[in-house]
Amino acid sequence: VSMANLRGASELCRNHGIPFFLDACRFAENAYFIKLREEGYRDKTPLQIAQEMFQCADGCTMSAKKDGLSNIGGFLALNDAALAQKAKNMLILSEGYITYGGLAGYDLEAIALGLEEALHEDYLSYRIRSIQYLGELLTKAGVPIVQPPGGHAIYIDAKAMLPHIPAREYPAWALSLVMFLEGGIRSVEIGSVMFGLQPDGSERPAENELVRLAFPRRVYTQSHSEYLAEVIIYIYNIRHRIRGVRMVESPPVLRHFTAKFEPASEGGLVKENDCS
Repeated sequence: VSMANLRGASELCRNHGIPFFLDACRFAENAYFIKLREEGYRDKTPLQIAQEMFQCADGCTMSAKKDGLSNIGGFLALNDAALAQKAKNMLILSEGYITYGGLAGYDLEAIALGLEEALHEDYLSYRIRSIQYLGELLTKAGVPIVQPPGGHAIYIDAKAMLPHIPAREYPAWALSLVMFLEGGIRSVEIGSVMFGLQPDGSERPAENELVRLAFPRRVYTQSHSEYLAEVIIYIYNIRHRIRGVRMVESPPVLRHFTAKFEPASEGGLVKENDCS
């Protein structure tokens, strides 16, 4: 999100008396992209850019598992003292006292340190370049991905990769399963399982059928990216053999977390090679 976009959205909200909140879970990556891509920010640090971003807002929500570099936790930040007091009261009823919010001391320390280290330019440069590198390997091999790669994940376009699988057989979900079976790669579907169920109970295919490969922070080396590319390219080369799935069990809401599936056709998820 550009700084110009942030300023414009902030001004629009304030003109209409609407509080403007940021989802800040990837604030550091966003600050670095502003530095790289937006005129006038090349010589500013990610910290300076992040501070300017937050000055546009009335508050923010933060999942610290992302740019907080922690294993758990998050926070709600508010400029309105009265609203903050209401939130503190709810916190005491639901999570814990305001000094810890249900978190252990070492988790609070990890968040405090992570918020600072997430803005280190060497860390941000390596992380974003690692994702770009995987994107380049996949693109060179013809694997369809969302372009350009972002700061936290590669998104494979399952609709383009598996056009023979109809939306009702959830191509992105099927692809994510094959990636795990073939190479132990964990991913997540962003498609008709997540977005297809309508409020009236009907099904509508999602506009996109994507598989998200989110990179854990400070874990992957170049060899990890190359392993991912090797497995995904192999799967791309056998894509015509991949079959869809059918949903056999699902909850009424948030079904993408706990729904159960089975192959839609006899013979499993991957059709036997006719030449074998």
